[in-house]
Amino acid sequence: MRVDQWVPALHRGDAIGDSARLMRDAFRAWGHQADVYALELDEDLAGDGRPFSEWRAGAASDVVILHYALPSPLSAALASHRGKRVLLHHNVTPPEFFVDHDPEMVRICAIGTEEFRGLAPHVDLGLADSEFNRRELEAAGFGRTGVLPIYLDFRRYREPSHPVLRRMLDDGRTNLVFVGRIAPNKRQEQLIRLAAYWRRFISPDMRLLLVGKLPRRRSYYDALQSFFYEQGFTPAEVVFTGHVDHAELLACYETADLFVSASDHEGFGVPLVEAMLMDVPVLAHRTSAVPDTLGDAGVQFTDGRLDEVAEMAHRLVADAALRESVLAGQRRRLQAFAPPAVEAALAGYLESL
Repeated sequence: MRVDQWVPALHRGDAIGDSARLMRDAFRAWGHQADVYALELDEDLAGDGRPFSEWRAGAASDVVILHYALPSPLSAALASHRGKRVLLHHNVTPPEFFVDHDPEMVRICAIGTEEFRGLAPHVDLGLADSEFNRRELEAAGFGRTGVLPIYLDFRRYREPSHPVLRRMLDDGRTNLVFVGRIAPNKRQEQLIRLAAYWRRFISPDMRLLLVGKLPRRRSYYDALQSFFYEQGFTPAEVVFTGHVDHAELLACYETADLFVSASDHEGFGVPLVEAMLMDVPVLAHRTSAVPDTLGDAGVQFTDGRLDEVAEMAHRLVADAALRESVLAGQRRRLQAFAPPAVEAALAGYLESL
């Protein structure tokens, strides 16, 4: 049997593309012909992924899996495909998050949501990387649904980190870290407020490290820049790294005292799992898919007083017994995302087709 995956873009370091390539390797190990096809392909991934223009339909028993996160011509191609069709839903950010900052993203996300719902009659199996996303599949009218977590290669998080960046960040300051693109739904402004409370009432010797790709349109990013200056921070205290490579990412995690997320919307939350892999305690806003990903691990908070959240953050840094208890729970939770667990679920869904 042939099992092909379609992704709009295949970029090194992108969680969806990396997961698709690991899934492909599993399919091949099980004796299937398998490739990953993309509309956009990084030059250094040529030969690993393949351009979608090279894809050709095969037997009716062959399987196509579309990784869905944004609208693209792949949706129409899946609807017209006559083999087995699977949609793997990675979530579309609700357009209302971008209303005040990026009209183009409002348009794209609105189209993406409509396109996603339109695929329901054309899919044999709807998979989602979280229970939150699976419920979206169900609400959109997809018949058969299931959960398949994003496939992460745990071994990559044991590779050497960037030595220079690690030395720079390991300077005695308390490092509060968040990883995620700079976007309104990620609520980086709440993290700046938390950092301002920390500096005023807990300790001035701290750093907020905001790791993630900067937006195409600068409105939200510029607002964040103005806000942290208004709060009296310097660029050395609130650091926007932009996109980082894997070794740099590991250095950020290795020097982190706490991973903290105020995000209002997550479809899965790969950095939550990464932080657990790197043995960093997690404090996260309990919303969307966050409870699905963390389970009973980490510490989750609901909307409430920021001072209470900041004090809990401080306890997770300073209270050794609490910190170790939280880390022990996170280590247990990681088993749900370990490669053998993900591959077992993947094999079961493939067999069901």
